[in-house]
Amino acid sequence: MGKNKLSKFADMKVYPNVFEFSFQYNDNQVCEMQGKWNESYFHNNHPIVLELGCGRGEYTVGLAKQCPGKNYIGIDIKGARMWTGATQALQEGLTNVAFLRTSIEQVQRFFAQGEVSELWITFPDPQMKKHTKRLTSTPFLQRYSQILCPNGIIHLKTDSPFLYTYTDALVKLNNLPVEVNTANLYGPLSSSEEEQTREARAIRTYYESQWLSRGFDIKYIRFRLPANEALQEPNIEIELDSYRSYNRDKRSGIDSRPAAK
Repeated sequence: MGKNKLSKFADMKVYPNVFEFSFQYNDNQVCEMQGKWNESYFHNNHPIVLELGCGRGEYTVGLAKQCPGKNYIGIDIKGARMWTGATQALQEGLTNVAFLRTSIEQVQRFFAQGEVSELWITFPDPQMKKHTKRLTSTPFLQRYSQILCPNGIIHLKTDSPFLYTYTDALVKLNNLPVEVNTANLYGPLSSSEEEQTREARAIRTYYESQWLSRGFDIKYIRFRLPANEALQEPNIEIELDSYRSYNRDKRSGIDSRPAAK
């Protein structure tokens, strides 16, 4: 392990906006922060929004700067990556940002029912070989339903035609309330569509900007997840993505400029 990574891990242990837990959960263990994030850390009653698989945390920080009336928590298992966003948030004095180092499979251990109002899933691995690993699959949606408020919002932003097609089929099959669904987020939009997608278009990661520069479309779905909903997996054949994604470790910056029309 390189010295730079060791230094980042040391920083993370003392950063006040970072939460790490070294123990392994069993079926009966929950985190002491469960149900207490606003009371114990944010010290307000603002809605809590999670970014799942936040990587370096650029999107989490970007959202927090864009919407100071909400509290944001970036979640990822990779601590050295998360250091970038956590450091930026501290340097800029952002009090509505926190980072949680854990696997997304454990997310229900850290939040109480109804404690979270929204989830952002930004450019995840499409996991084309195994549906249970896709962050919009029914196993993950069932986890999310344990922490989201009734009809909580889920945002998916992806460059993957495969994951977009899969998620689109899943929400339609289960009649989940869809607020926005576009296969070309930065394409021609009506005035109402521009307003509905303003938040999603306002922030671009380095990774997203690279795909746009190559002419690839960005897809975006925003839907609501009713509580205690029994969900079905779509039984369809989906064409595999024909390209390789950029190395996600290279997402080292963020572009918050308004999207070009």
